[in-house]
This record gives sequence, C-alpha cells and structure tokens, in this order.
Amino acid sequence: MAVTESVLNPCSSEVTVTTMTEHDLLEVVEIEQSCGLSRWGWDAYHTELQSGHRDLMLVARTKAAKSKESVAGYIIARLTAGELHINNVAVRPTYRRARIGTALLNRIMEEAERAGAFAAFLEVRAGNSIAQALYERCGFAIVGRRRNYYSEPREDAVIMSVQLRPTA
Repeated sequence: MAVTESVLNPCSSEVTVTTMTEHDLLEVVEIEQSCGLSRWGWDAYHTELQSGHRDLMLVARTKAAKSKESVAGYIIARLTAGELHINNVAVRPTYRRARIGTALLNRIMEEAERAGAFAAFLEVRAGNSIAQALYERCGFAIVGRRRNYYSEPREDAVIMSVQLRPTA
C-alpha cells in the first residue's frame, strides 16, 4: 500500500495515513498503553506484521514544524470471508479531536471495500461512549453485545457494524 492520505489537524501538523512498519511498533505499543486498550504488546503486533494482514495495519503520522515525525494513532484490522474486523483503534491523547480516528477508520474501510469486503465489525467497551460516538459518525450502528468480553476491568462489549457495499 504505497498510497498515503494527508489530512490537516487543528494543531497545524500534517498528518499522513500509511501502512505500519516494524519501526512504528514501539510508538504503537506506547499509544496502546496510554489509551488503556486490551493489551496486545510488541510481540503480537510484530507477528501480525509478519502475517498476510499487514495491509490492514495503518498508522497516522504527524510532522509538526520543528519536530520529528511521530505516530499519532493506529488501526489494526483483518479481512475474513468478506468481513472487515477492526481489532484496535487508538489515537494519542494529545491528538484526539483532530479527526485522526476518523481518517484511520475511513481509510481502513476504503482498503477493505477495495479488497471485496461487504461489511465491517468491531467491539468497543460498553462504557466508552466517546469511541462509540466516533464509530457512529463513521456509519457504524450497534448490532449486539458481548457480556464480560473485556477484562482489566471486566466490562461488556458493544458490537458495532457498518455495511460497506451491498451483498450479492
């Protein structure tokens, strides 16, 4: 996936969405930890990069004036049987409300649709109303619930889905 997509965030930083590389993993794990996501860790991300799913592992990079490029957010997904399953989406706290999450979601759904996916699914903590609102703005709707899906702390998951293209 050589194509990059640029967006402008309110902090006057240029943001590009590109395929994740091994060089991004330390920052990805740092973001994961700062966001309180269910822990994957470096090894799991590295293994996923080595698999056939690396085209659905994206990062949003920033390059502000007088600062080095850094990862502002990331998204990890898999495509199986025509369905995109979004595993993780996270944005650094300092870059939230800058439409980076929206850019990552839109890009991953475009890539999945191009690959033939007809729907996208994800689970989100039932108490994470901010993330649920983001997903709703991107077209997702609640379709179910998984009891006690998350641990540390134990919490239900809300299942959300969006139709990417009509099924045949």
